[in-house]
Amino acid sequence: MSSLRAETDSDSKLYRSISEVSELVGVKPHVLRYWETQFSMLRPRKNRAGNRMYRPDEVRLLMEIKELLYARRFTIAGARRRLLDERHETPAAPRAPGEHDRKLILHEVRTELRQLLGKLRPRP
Repeated sequence: MSSLRAETDSDSKLYRSISEVSELVGVKPHVLRYWETQFSMLRPRKNRAGNRMYRPDEVRLLMEIKELLYARRFTIAGARRRLLDERHETPAAPRAPGEHDRKLILHEVRTELRQLLGKLRPRP
């Protein structure tokens, strides 16, 4: 039972690599690195090898940045101001999941299903 628990814990990731996040958000890795220089609230941790590792809240922030820049046509300065203003406002009632939350959830479900499928397939 403990080995099953260990496998389940390793399947649910707290950190995602830049390539995973790039695919999830729908922008190239160099765009994510550039956004780090422009948005001070975006600071992914780096592992011992120096690779960026993104937490779920950072992925949500990246999706929000993409929405502001690409869908709502904000400038980088305008998007930065909007995000900073939202952080300084008093906490509001919990909001309904947005498009970026749904994408993150779908990506996590898809990844988990692929892993389960791989475990269920007969090995030659």
